[in-house]
Amino acid sequence: MSVAALARPTFRDRVTGFSNAVLDFLRLLSRRPLGLVGLVGVIFFFFLAFVAPIFIPYQDRVDVTAIYQPPSGAHPLGTDSSGRDVLNQIVDGGRDILIVGLVAGFFSTLIAVTFGSLAAVVGGKVDSLISGATDFWLTIPHIPIIVLLGSVLKFNSIFIIAALLALLAWAGLLRQVRAQVLSLKERDYVEAARSLDLGLFHIIFKEILPNMRSYIAIHFILAMTAAIYGVAGLTLLGLFPLSGRNWGLMLNFAYVRGALFFRDSLWYILSPILAIALFQLSLVWLASALEDIFNPRLRSTG
Repeated sequence: MSVAALARPTFRDRVTGFSNAVLDFLRLLSRRPLGLVGLVGVIFFFFLAFVAPIFIPYQDRVDVTAIYQPPSGAHPLGTDSSGRDVLNQIVDGGRDILIVGLVAGFFSTLIAVTFGSLAAVVGGKVDSLISGATDFWLTIPHIPIIVLLGSVLKFNSIFIIAALLALLAWAGLLRQVRAQVLSLKERDYVEAARSLDLGLFHIIFKEILPNMRSYIAIHFILAMTAAIYGVAGLTLLGLFPLSGRNWGLMLNFAYVRGALFFRDSLWYILSPILAIALFQLSLVWLASALEDIFNPRLRSTG
């Protein structure tokens, strides 16, 4: 048996290493109560969006005798303008909005990290081209673009909406990634990789980006936060199709149907607002805690 084979970690070793890393992370996170609350909140809302609908199936039953009912045993969050259960809509409306946030956050981060790293490492005309395109994109108002595309295209899929939000959101992060990579590319290990002629792909994806994992993870969470605000706000304004079911659509229906003018509709209006706000707050607290944990200077003061 070769020395390389003896040194290769087994599956059990990898599981043990992963378990220890998770325990260390939770130990560090437990020192930051808001971060721990944020993690619990994120897990809760993902459970609410993807698991709870299995046990609480959506019911589109109209009951005109139960319009704008306050919270009760039968309706824990009250009812809407058609007598439908608000809790049922909150449970069913989280899935689409979280999927949009995940997909848009992932692809906007992917675009920013890939092209930001490429611009910083290659430099020259490539850097000028990417930086110029980024600056141009940042000057374009996004709402008119969405209105224009909405008149031409059909936003009939949550993945199309996520792709649109990702294409609108990458530019700011790209500039930050470029600045980070410009600093990292001067490190000794990157210079060593260059001297060994290991290639551009190896330098970016094997040497530089692994040292930015925490930075990328934090900004992915922030990009997801922005995407969720975007889809909820644009749905409220009616710029996205009024089909399907999500928390932004609940707010749109509440506004269109005049719920703001009914005192008894308070729970119907507050429920989606609180769902969005609490989930976003959980993400922000978690991202802030991750920044403290992965930044040695902040960790030493925590």
